[in-house]
Amino acid sequence: MGPGMGPEMGPEMGRAKGERRMGLSLYVVLGSAVVGLLVGLTGAGGGALMTPMLILLFSVKPAAAISSDLVAAVVMRPVGAAVHLHKGTVNLRLVGWMSLGSVPMAFLGAYLLREMGNNSADAKNVEIALGAALLLGAAAMVLRYVLDRRSNRPRTGKIAEVSIRPVPTVLIGMVGGLIVGITSVGSGSLMIILLLFAYPMLSAGQLVGTDLTQAVPLTAAAALGALTFGHVEFGVTASIIVGSVPAVLIGSLLSSRAPDRYIRPAITFVILASGLKYVGVPTYPLGWTMGGILLAGAAYWLATKRPWQRDRPPASALAQLTAQQTAQLTAQPTAKRADATADPLDDVPVR
Repeated sequence: MGPGMGPEMGPEMGRAKGERRMGLSLYVVLGSAVVGLLVGLTGAGGGALMTPMLILLFSVKPAAAISSDLVAAVVMRPVGAAVHLHKGTVNLRLVGWMSLGSVPMAFLGAYLLREMGNNSADAKNVEIALGAALLLGAAAMVLRYVLDRRSNRPRTGKIAEVSIRPVPTVLIGMVGGLIVGITSVGSGSLMIILLLFAYPMLSAGQLVGTDLTQAVPLTAAAALGALTFGHVEFGVTASIIVGSVPAVLIGSLLSSRAPDRYIRPAITFVILASGLKYVGVPTYPLGWTMGGILLAGAAYWLATKRPWQRDRPPASALAQLTAQQTAQLTAQPTAKRADATADPLDDVPVR
């Protein structure tokens, strides 16, 4: 080897020795199936669950996990979008304005992800950015729940009849596209919250189809950027696709029967825990924090639902029932005496 070849060959050889390309993994397939089922049931949490799973459970590098998830999402996203397009619940003009902002910014986000680098310090920066996006996504899911519960005026607008606001819509696409390009998080949970603020007469249910459809060009642009800048693990991508696509279809078919009020809080809890872990919260404080949140949530549920009173009738009904039972018991001896008086010759033979 000549002296001029060392600087050129060194990084490539280091990458070949330091990185092991992952092939098709049964464990990643199974994990992706679980995430895909949750996405199909609730329509939320795809990138916010898949990327942390790849990093924490399967030791995939942050940049490779984000990029591989984005490429796999190009196959997953059209599944839900096709269903809503068939049902006519998509406003294509709204999708177009959002894509005008999100597509170039998603490509830019993929470029910025590459610029963050591959060494340990740069990987830490990627994890912090991912954690911030996860926390933002968890806050968005909580905010959506609050908006759905406490809306003072009904959101009765129809998605096909909405008047488009171009500037806010393009800005929403730009913000969401940049975050998705860097972290793969936010195309569903974050952008639908921004749309709820921009279009206050539309409900979240009316926006789901449009949000899923605009995510198709958004994730396609981010995935193209990931492929262009070269940090995709194709074995990981294939494992995600094999596990998640059938599970998304099954979850979509079961979504009308799913206990959404239980699944969404569970997803939000996992996203919050992952976000806090990535921004640098140590393990023990994280455990105490999440345990406190669980206890607070359980106390709130007990205070509002009061499950111990479900099978117990109200006090007024109980008092009325007691009065009726007392009247029946009092009337029974009287009825027997009346029968005995009315029929005194029942046992006397007839001549």
